[in-house]
Amino acid sequence: MSTTRTHRRSVISEAVAPWSRVAQLLRGGEAGTLIPVIIPRSTRRLWWMLPLWLGLFTLLAAVTLSLREAGSDGLGDLAYGALATLSYAAGALFLVIGALWWWRSSIVEIEQGTNGVLTRYGAVTRTLEAGRHYLWHPWSRVDFVVDTATEIPYSAPVMACPTRENVPLRSIEFFLKFRITDAVLFVRTIGAGNFDLVLSSAVQDAIRQRARLVSTERAYDLRGSDVADMQQLLNRQLDRYGVRITGCNIPDVQLPAQYQQHLATRERVAKERTAYEQEWGLTRKRRIDSLGMDIERAKKVRDARIVEVKAALNKAREQVAQLLEEQETNAQRVRFEIETRGRSGLISAQNEARAQRALAQAYRDNRAVLQYELARRRLEVGAELATRAPQPVVIRTDGAAAGGDPSALSTLLAAQLIPRVAALPQGRPDEGNSSD
Repeated sequence: MSTTRTHRRSVISEAVAPWSRVAQLLRGGEAGTLIPVIIPRSTRRLWWMLPLWLGLFTLLAAVTLSLREAGSDGLGDLAYGALATLSYAAGALFLVIGALWWWRSSIVEIEQGTNGVLTRYGAVTRTLEAGRHYLWHPWSRVDFVVDTATEIPYSAPVMACPTRENVPLRSIEFFLKFRITDAVLFVRTIGAGNFDLVLSSAVQDAIRQRARLVSTERAYDLRGSDVADMQQLLNRQLDRYGVRITGCNIPDVQLPAQYQQHLATRERVAKERTAYEQEWGLTRKRRIDSLGMDIERAKKVRDARIVEVKAALNKAREQVAQLLEEQETNAQRVRFEIETRGRSGLISAQNEARAQRALAQAYRDNRAVLQYELARRRLEVGAELATRAPQPVVIRTDGAAAGGDPSALSTLLAAQLIPRVAALPQGRPDEGNSSD
């Protein structure tokens, strides 16, 4: 059951204040009023022009006295000179005073987070950022100082807001934060006082549209609900004024008295239901605990049987491993025997191969010796036959040497000597030649 609270609507306005109170009014307002715009009281006057005009007049007088001094003699010359000097000094002093007064009156300091709207002859020219500025033009002034950095909170309770069943709610509090994005557009289009009326009307319409969508029994669901669509709607309406809504929510909803009693009954029933659910939860927990104990006992029995089965399985595995080890031993023994017989056969085969290789080598060596002996004997027989072969004998006579035909006598002698020469041993060729 919600408590009854009194909500106060925020008021947005503008204020006229001196420059010394601008920061105080913008940050805190006065008497619960939000003041985003300050109209500073202008302290710029044209009194600074008076020393300037006096200085110019005094200088002109000094020039006149100087000219008069040039045309006079004696005591008048001294008097005019003194007056001219005094006029020059007074004119310079007046000009300095006027310039300092003009410089001091042209200084404008804009607070941090605010913008100043600068006007000239009453027309807006531009905005001034935070900091110190110099307004040298005599008719330039800051007409508005607008807070553009602060998110200004705004509270707008809506009274007698009807729901879907056309039941008026006592109140719906709507809270939002807005920020001025365009200072010139804001002050020229609407102003702070008119903006308060526009914003209040827009919030009223948005809240009433939202309340029409919910039933009375679910009115409390509006508290803390998503209001992004309302924020977008308000931004579309206020964008033309240079204002943007940065956040909003519905912090509180108050129902009529009869519905509050109805909700109290619902809360009592909800509490009884909660108590019954808690009792049922305890009963269910006890049953669950009993079943859990039974399950734990069954798990212990199962674990014991699993241990026995694992022991039998391990024993069977040991027996199988022993049998496998014996079979492996027998297999290794048979393999060693086979390998031994194979190695012995391999060695005998290698020995036989070596003997065959040696025999083949000996055969190749003997064959080469026989071929050598045969070739040598062939050479000896060839040499023997060469010694026994007939050799030609050339007999040269003088007539033949002179180029004439051989005589019959020489032919006869040659026929008798040839058989004898052929009968001589081969190693004595010189004897035949000597007999000739």
